[in-house]
Amino acid sequence: MTASSRGLALVGLGAMGRPMARRLASAGALTVWNRSAARAQALAAEHPTVRVAASPALAASDVTITVLPDLDEVRAVLEGPDGLLAGWRDARRTPMLVVCGTVSPVALRRLAAELEGRVEVVDAPLSGGVVGAAEGRLSIMVGGTAAQAATLAEVLAPCASRVTRMGPTGAGATAKLCNQLVVAETVAALSEAFALARAAGLDADALADALGAGLASSEVLRQKRHHWVDETFEPGGTIDYQVKDLRYARDAAADAGLRLPLGERALALFEEAVDAGDGALDHTGVYRTIAG
Repeated sequence: MTASSRGLALVGLGAMGRPMARRLASAGALTVWNRSAARAQALAAEHPTVRVAASPALAASDVTITVLPDLDEVRAVLEGPDGLLAGWRDARRTPMLVVCGTVSPVALRRLAAELEGRVEVVDAPLSGGVVGAAEGRLSIMVGGTAAQAATLAEVLAPCASRVTRMGPTGAGATAKLCNQLVVAETVAALSEAFALARAAGLDADALADALGAGLASSEVLRQKRHHWVDETFEPGGTIDYQVKDLRYARDAAADAGLRLPLGERALALFEEAVDAGDGALDHTGVYRTIAG
């Protein structure tokens, strides 16, 4: 079955889901469902290839991509008379549920076991941020069989610069937690650097240029520099989500008999930002906690 012959749907038109849906719709037919129907209708107005489903059940397709914060939200669109499972009840072939959120690998494997024989559950978390999604440069980490990874490489080609099979179910979720450790610790380190620069009277824009030209350059700095330079922290990925991801990483490490000293310190710092009322800010907003 080729990509063009598969029914494809995307559920969740948030910060990452919306630019992914735009790229997928530019490549072919796409069914979408979003809790806020207005967002789905706006996408359909942009792309005639988009069909808006009135419920998750009516969005259920051969391959259904969920771009949702966690498994609680995935379960919410799976269950009930209007859920995906109801829509798949009479499916002629086993459908694939693609979980793109950052989730617990343990909980993901539990969901896959519950649905075994009815639905193929594949974890395919995303790295690259909103900019990467908009530019089609996402790195997608797949937990599933080689055949499932090959299917996703084909289906998600408009969104991704790389689709990597990390191993069996749950391996993609674990790889994403590794990614989130690097991102969170890099965000924290850059926040300290900009706080020190400002306190010492340096120009933040000049510092960003200097760091970006040397060994301290990173994709985090490239995409996020404006937050530190302008001291504005409108959300992409939030501090609340960063805390969630770091807690999952801590739990996964504990399950493997490992301690993550830097991860624990980063988690404490981001939790302090949440306690200060900054949880809804972009995760670079942890700068405010450091700068005081």
